Amino acid sequence: MKNKKVHIQEVATRDGFQNEVKFVETEDKISLINALSACGYAKVEVTSFTSPKAIPALRDAEAVMHRITRQDGVVYTVLVPNVRGAERALSCNVSEVNLVMSVSESHNRTNLRMSREQSFAQLSDVIHIVRSTPTTINVSLSTAMGCPMEGDVAVAAVLGWMQRFADMGVHGVTLCDTTGMAHPSQVRALCEAARRQFPALELALHFHNTRGLALANTLAALEVGVDRFDASLGGLGGCPYAPGATGNVCTEDLVHMLKLDGYDTGVDLAAILVASARLPGLIGHDVPSQILKAGRRSDLHPMPASASLPEQHAFSSSAG
Repeated sequence: MKNKKVHIQEVATRDGFQNEVKFVETEDKISLINALSACGYAKVEVTSFTSPKAIPALRDAEAVMHRITRQDGVVYTVLVPNVRGAERALSCNVSEVNLVMSVSESHNRTNLRMSREQSFAQLSDVIHIVRSTPTTINVSLSTAMGCPMEGDVAVAAVLGWMQRFADMGVHGVTLCDTTGMAHPSQVRALCEAARRQFPALELALHFHNTRGLALANTLAALEVGVDRFDASLGGLGGCPYAPGATGNVCTEDLVHMLKLDGYDTGVDLAAILVASARLPGLIGHDVPSQILKAGRRSDLHPMPASASLPEQHAFSSSAG
Protein backbone atom coordinates (compact mmCIF):
# COMPACT_ATOMS: atom_id res chain seq x y z
CA MET A 1 0.00 0.00 0.00
CA LYS A 2 2.80 2.40 0.92
CA ASN A 3 3.69 4.85 -1.88
CA LYS A 4 1.18 3.33 -4.31
CA LYS A 5 0.54 5.82 -7.12
CA VAL A 6 -2.92 7.38 -7.39
CA HIS A 7 -3.84 9.70 -10.26
CA ILE A 8 -5.95 12.75 -9.39
CA GLN A 9 -8.03 14.45 -12.10
CA GLU A 10 -9.18 18.00 -11.31
CA VAL A 11 -12.68 18.93 -12.55
CA ALA A 12 -13.51 22.19 -10.74
CA THR A 13 -12.96 24.49 -13.68
CA ARG A 14 -15.53 22.58 -15.74
CA ASP A 15 -17.83 20.55 -13.50
CA GLY A 16 -17.60 23.12 -10.74
CA PHE A 17 -17.77 26.42 -12.62
CA GLN A 18 -20.60 25.31 -14.93
CA ASN A 19 -22.95 25.22 -11.91
CA GLU A 20 -22.06 28.69 -10.61
CA VAL A 21 -24.39 31.64 -11.02
CA LYS A 22 -21.55 34.16 -10.99
CA PHE A 23 -19.45 34.16 -14.16
CA VAL A 24 -15.77 33.58 -13.44
CA GLU A 25 -13.85 35.97 -15.65
CA THR A 26 -11.71 34.47 -18.40
CA GLU A 27 -8.45 35.87 -16.99
CA ASP A 28 -9.29 34.40 -13.59
CA LYS A 29 -10.02 30.99 -15.13
CA ILE A 30 -6.71 31.05 -17.00
CA SER A 31 -4.78 32.10 -13.90
CA LEU A 32 -6.37 29.36 -11.78
CA ILE A 33 -5.80 26.65 -14.40
CA ASN A 34 -2.17 27.71 -14.77
CA ALA A 35 -1.76 27.42 -11.00
CA LEU A 36 -3.42 23.98 -10.98
CA SER A 37 -1.22 22.83 -13.87
CA ALA A 38 1.81 23.25 -11.64
CA CYS A 39 0.29 21.29 -8.72
CA GLY A 40 1.01 17.75 -9.95
CA TYR A 41 -2.35 16.62 -11.32
CA ALA A 42 -2.56 13.79 -13.83
CA LYS A 43 -5.40 15.53 -15.66
CA VAL A 44 -7.27 18.84 -15.58
CA GLU A 45 -10.78 19.14 -17.05
CA VAL A 46 -10.52 22.69 -18.31
CA THR A 47 -13.90 23.56 -19.78
CA SER A 48 -16.87 22.44 -21.86
CA PHE A 49 -17.49 22.99 -25.56
CA THR A 50 -21.23 22.99 -25.07
CA SER A 51 -23.42 25.71 -26.55
CA PRO A 52 -22.78 29.02 -24.76
CA LYS A 53 -26.56 29.40 -24.51
CA ALA A 54 -26.79 26.11 -22.62
CA ILE A 55 -23.85 26.79 -20.27
CA PRO A 56 -23.09 30.53 -20.30
CA ALA A 57 -20.61 30.09 -17.44
CA LEU A 58 -18.22 28.38 -19.91
CA ARG A 59 -18.89 30.54 -22.96
CA ASP A 60 -15.18 31.43 -23.12
CA ALA A 61 -14.00 27.86 -23.81
CA GLU A 62 -11.86 28.68 -26.85
CA ALA A 63 -10.21 31.68 -25.22
CA VAL A 64 -9.33 29.68 -22.12
CA MET A 65 -7.94 26.68 -24.02
CA HIS A 66 -5.84 28.83 -26.35
CA ARG A 67 -4.32 30.92 -23.59
CA ILE A 68 -3.53 28.54 -20.72
CA THR A 69 0.10 27.52 -20.18
CA ARG A 70 0.31 23.77 -20.58
CA GLN A 71 2.61 21.64 -18.46
CA ASP A 72 4.28 18.53 -19.83
CA GLY A 73 2.73 15.38 -18.40
CA VAL A 74 -0.67 16.95 -17.67
CA VAL A 75 -3.65 15.82 -19.75
CA TYR A 76 -5.97 18.70 -20.62
CA THR A 77 -9.44 17.32 -21.16
CA VAL A 78 -12.70 19.04 -22.15
CA LEU A 79 -16.32 17.99 -22.26
CA VAL A 80 -17.87 17.80 -25.74
CA PRO A 81 -21.55 16.95 -26.32
CA ASN A 82 -21.70 16.62 -30.10
CA VAL A 83 -19.81 16.93 -33.39
CA ARG A 84 -19.85 20.74 -33.33
CA GLY A 85 -18.37 20.72 -29.84
CA ALA A 86 -15.72 18.22 -30.93
CA GLU A 87 -14.73 20.38 -33.88
CA ARG A 88 -14.37 23.41 -31.61
CA ALA A 89 -12.31 21.38 -29.13
CA LEU A 90 -10.02 19.91 -31.77
CA SER A 91 -9.31 23.40 -33.11
CA CYS A 92 -7.86 24.17 -29.65
CA ASN A 93 -5.53 21.15 -29.68
CA VAL A 94 -7.01 19.52 -26.57
CA SER A 95 -5.35 16.41 -25.14
CA GLU A 96 -8.61 14.54 -24.61
CA VAL A 97 -12.34 14.86 -25.16
CA ASN A 98 -14.75 13.69 -22.48
CA LEU A 99 -18.15 12.42 -23.67
CA VAL A 100 -21.08 12.12 -21.26
CA MET A 101 -24.30 10.12 -21.13
CA SER A 102 -26.33 8.48 -18.36
CA VAL A 103 -26.72 4.78 -17.72
CA SER A 104 -30.31 5.34 -16.59
CA GLU A 105 -32.89 6.36 -19.19
CA SER A 106 -34.71 8.77 -16.87
CA HIS A 107 -31.61 10.77 -15.99
CA ASN A 108 -30.41 10.88 -19.58
CA ARG A 109 -33.76 12.26 -20.75
CA THR A 110 -33.85 14.75 -17.89
CA ASN A 111 -30.24 15.89 -18.18
CA LEU A 112 -29.62 15.64 -21.94
CA ARG A 113 -33.17 15.83 -23.31
CA MET A 114 -32.78 12.67 -25.37
CA SER A 115 -32.94 8.89 -25.02
CA ARG A 116 -29.84 6.85 -24.29
CA GLU A 117 -29.84 5.49 -27.84
CA GLN A 118 -30.00 9.00 -29.23
CA SER A 119 -27.09 9.98 -26.99
CA PHE A 120 -25.10 6.95 -28.09
CA ALA A 121 -25.68 7.77 -31.76
CA GLN A 122 -24.59 11.38 -31.21
CA LEU A 123 -21.48 10.37 -29.29
CA SER A 124 -20.66 7.71 -31.89
CA ASP A 125 -20.45 10.49 -34.48
CA VAL A 126 -18.02 12.33 -32.21
CA ILE A 127 -15.89 9.22 -31.75
CA HIS A 128 -15.66 8.66 -35.51
CA ILE A 129 -14.27 12.18 -35.94
CA VAL A 130 -11.88 12.24 -32.99
CA ARG A 131 -10.57 8.71 -33.51
CA SER A 132 -8.54 9.85 -36.55
CA THR A 133 -6.68 12.49 -34.50
CA PRO A 134 -4.05 12.24 -31.73
CA THR A 135 -6.70 13.34 -29.19
CA THR A 136 -7.81 10.56 -26.86
CA ILE A 137 -11.43 9.82 -25.93
CA ASN A 138 -12.92 9.28 -22.48
CA VAL A 139 -16.55 8.45 -21.79
CA SER A 140 -18.17 9.44 -18.49
CA LEU A 141 -21.17 7.29 -17.61
CA SER A 142 -23.48 9.24 -15.30
CA THR A 143 -25.73 7.57 -12.70
CA ALA A 144 -23.55 4.44 -12.82
CA MET A 145 -24.22 3.82 -9.13
CA GLY A 146 -27.81 4.97 -8.75
CA CYS A 147 -30.47 7.15 -10.34
CA PRO A 148 -32.64 9.53 -8.29
CA MET A 149 -35.64 8.61 -10.45
CA GLU A 150 -35.07 4.87 -10.99
CA GLY A 151 -33.12 3.82 -7.92
CA ASP A 152 -30.45 1.13 -8.16
CA VAL A 153 -28.66 0.68 -11.47
CA ALA A 154 -27.69 -2.89 -12.37
CA VAL A 155 -24.01 -3.69 -12.76
CA ALA A 156 -24.87 -5.49 -16.00
CA ALA A 157 -26.32 -2.26 -17.42
CA VAL A 158 -23.14 -0.34 -16.60
CA LEU A 159 -20.92 -3.03 -18.12
CA GLY A 160 -23.12 -3.15 -21.20
CA TRP A 161 -22.61 0.53 -21.96
CA MET A 162 -18.91 0.24 -21.21
CA GLN A 163 -18.70 -2.59 -23.73
CA ARG A 164 -20.40 -0.58 -26.46
CA PHE A 165 -17.92 2.26 -26.06
CA ALA A 166 -14.93 -0.06 -25.64
CA ASP A 167 -15.89 -1.68 -28.94
CA MET A 168 -15.59 1.77 -30.55
CA GLY A 169 -12.03 2.17 -29.31
CA VAL A 170 -12.32 4.75 -26.53
CA HIS A 171 -9.28 5.17 -24.31
CA GLY A 172 -10.99 5.43 -20.94
CA VAL A 173 -14.27 5.29 -19.03
CA THR A 174 -15.25 7.22 -15.92
CA LEU A 175 -17.97 5.72 -13.73
CA CYS A 176 -19.90 8.56 -12.11
CA ASP A 177 -21.84 8.59 -8.87
CA THR A 178 -23.67 11.62 -10.21
CA THR A 179 -26.13 12.08 -7.36
CA GLY A 180 -24.13 10.62 -4.46
CA MET A 181 -26.07 7.36 -4.13
CA ALA A 182 -23.07 4.99 -4.06
CA HIS A 183 -21.95 3.08 -0.98
CA PRO A 184 -18.67 1.19 -0.39
CA SER A 185 -19.76 -2.44 -0.92
CA GLN A 186 -21.54 -1.45 -4.12
CA VAL A 187 -18.46 0.42 -5.34
CA ARG A 188 -16.21 -2.57 -4.69
CA ALA A 189 -18.50 -4.93 -6.60
CA LEU A 190 -18.88 -2.61 -9.60
CA CYS A 191 -15.17 -1.79 -9.80
CA GLU A 192 -14.14 -5.43 -9.53
CA ALA A 193 -16.50 -6.34 -12.39
CA ALA A 194 -15.37 -3.40 -14.55
CA ARG A 195 -11.66 -4.09 -14.07
CA ARG A 196 -12.14 -7.79 -14.76
CA GLN A 197 -14.07 -7.22 -18.00
CA PHE A 198 -12.08 -4.21 -19.28
CA PRO A 199 -8.45 -4.53 -18.16
CA ALA A 200 -7.21 -2.37 -21.04
CA LEU A 201 -9.48 0.61 -20.36
CA GLU A 202 -8.28 3.51 -18.25
CA LEU A 203 -10.87 3.35 -15.47
CA ALA A 204 -11.65 6.38 -13.32
CA LEU A 205 -14.21 7.04 -10.59
CA HIS A 206 -16.19 10.24 -10.12
CA PHE A 207 -17.80 10.55 -6.69
CA HIS A 208 -20.15 13.17 -5.31
CA ASN A 209 -20.37 13.81 -1.60
CA THR A 210 -24.15 14.21 -1.44
CA ARG A 211 -24.52 11.80 1.47
CA GLY A 212 -21.04 12.15 2.94
CA LEU A 213 -19.71 8.88 1.48
CA ALA A 214 -17.29 10.12 -1.20
CA LEU A 215 -14.09 9.43 0.76
CA ALA A 216 -15.34 6.04 1.99
CA ASN A 217 -16.26 5.11 -1.59
CA THR A 218 -12.79 6.16 -2.75
CA LEU A 219 -11.19 3.81 -0.22
CA ALA A 220 -13.46 1.00 -1.41
CA ALA A 221 -12.39 1.55 -5.03
CA LEU A 222 -8.72 1.65 -4.00
CA GLU A 223 -9.12 -1.73 -2.28
CA VAL A 224 -9.90 -3.38 -5.63
CA GLY A 225 -7.16 -1.66 -7.62
CA VAL A 226 -8.72 1.51 -9.05
CA ASP A 227 -6.07 4.24 -9.07
CA ARG A 228 -7.67 7.17 -10.91
CA PHE A 229 -10.17 9.61 -9.41
CA ASP A 230 -11.91 12.83 -10.38
CA ALA A 231 -12.03 15.50 -7.68
CA SER A 232 -13.09 19.12 -7.50
CA LEU A 233 -11.16 21.91 -5.82
CA GLY A 234 -13.08 23.20 -2.84
CA GLY A 235 -15.75 20.54 -3.39
CA LEU A 236 -17.45 22.56 -6.14
CA GLY A 237 -20.02 20.98 -8.43
CA GLY A 238 -23.22 19.04 -8.08
CA CYS A 239 -26.19 17.81 -10.06
CA PRO A 240 -29.31 19.96 -10.56
CA TYR A 241 -31.47 16.82 -10.71
CA ALA A 242 -30.49 15.52 -7.27
CA PRO A 243 -32.46 17.29 -4.51
CA GLY A 244 -30.13 18.48 -1.75
CA ALA A 245 -27.02 17.50 -3.69
CA THR A 246 -23.67 18.90 -2.62
CA GLY A 247 -20.61 19.03 -4.82
CA ASN A 248 -18.03 16.56 -5.99
CA VAL A 249 -15.52 14.98 -3.65
CA CYS A 250 -13.25 17.80 -2.51
CA THR A 251 -9.74 17.60 -3.99
CA GLU A 252 -7.88 18.83 -0.93
CA ASP A 253 -9.85 16.60 1.42
CA LEU A 254 -9.14 13.60 -0.84
CA VAL A 255 -5.43 14.36 -1.28
CA HIS A 256 -5.04 14.96 2.46
CA MET A 257 -6.59 11.56 3.27
CA LEU A 258 -4.54 9.69 0.66
CA LYS A 259 -1.30 11.29 1.80
CA LEU A 260 -1.98 10.24 5.40
CA ASP A 261 -2.56 6.66 4.22
CA GLY A 262 0.74 6.56 2.35
CA TYR A 263 -0.49 7.00 -1.24
CA ASP A 264 1.50 9.01 -3.75
CA THR A 265 -0.85 11.38 -5.61
CA GLY A 266 1.90 13.63 -6.92
CA VAL A 267 -0.32 16.58 -5.93
CA ASP A 268 1.15 19.41 -3.85
CA LEU A 269 -1.39 19.78 -1.04
CA ALA A 270 -0.08 23.14 0.15
CA ALA A 271 -0.32 24.54 -3.38
CA ILE A 272 -3.88 23.37 -3.99
CA LEU A 273 -4.96 24.84 -0.64
CA VAL A 274 -3.66 28.19 -1.86
CA ALA A 275 -5.61 27.70 -5.10
CA SER A 276 -8.75 26.64 -3.23
CA ALA A 277 -8.58 29.77 -1.07
CA ARG A 278 -9.14 31.79 -4.27
CA LEU A 279 -12.52 30.21 -4.95
CA PRO A 280 -14.83 32.15 -2.59
CA GLY A 281 -13.64 35.40 -4.16
CA LEU A 282 -14.18 34.05 -7.68
CA ILE A 283 -17.63 32.52 -7.20
CA GLY A 284 -19.02 34.75 -4.48
CA HIS A 285 -19.70 32.19 -1.75
CA ASP A 286 -18.02 29.76 0.64
CA VAL A 287 -16.92 26.26 -0.48
CA PRO A 288 -17.45 22.88 1.27
CA SER A 289 -13.75 22.11 1.72
CA GLN A 290 -13.08 20.78 5.24
CA ILE A 291 -9.29 21.03 5.02
CA LEU A 292 -9.50 24.65 3.89
CA LYS A 293 -11.58 25.38 7.00
CA ALA A 294 -9.87 23.19 9.61
CA GLY A 295 -6.35 22.89 8.21
CA ARG A 296 -4.26 19.77 7.71
CA ARG A 297 -3.92 17.21 10.48
CA SER A 298 -0.30 18.25 10.85
CA ASP A 299 -1.14 21.96 11.31
CA LEU A 300 -0.64 22.56 15.05
CA HIS A 301 -1.84 25.54 17.06
CA PRO A 302 -0.45 27.33 20.11
CA MET A 303 -2.05 26.59 23.43
CA PRO A 304 -4.53 29.37 24.22
CA ALA A 305 -3.45 31.70 27.00
CA SER A 306 -6.76 31.16 28.77
CA ALA A 307 -5.83 27.50 29.30
CA SER A 308 -2.74 28.30 31.38
CA LEU A 309 -3.06 27.53 35.11
CA PRO A 310 -1.38 29.39 37.96
CA GLU A 311 1.66 27.45 39.13
CA GLN A 312 0.18 26.58 42.49
CA HIS A 313 -2.95 25.03 40.91
CA ALA A 314 -1.17 22.98 38.30
CA PHE A 315 -1.66 19.23 38.51
CA SER A 316 -0.90 16.20 36.41
CA SER A 317 -3.33 13.64 35.13
CA SER A 318 -2.99 10.36 33.31
CA ALA A 319 -6.64 10.34 32.19
CA GLY A 320 -7.17 9.87 28.43
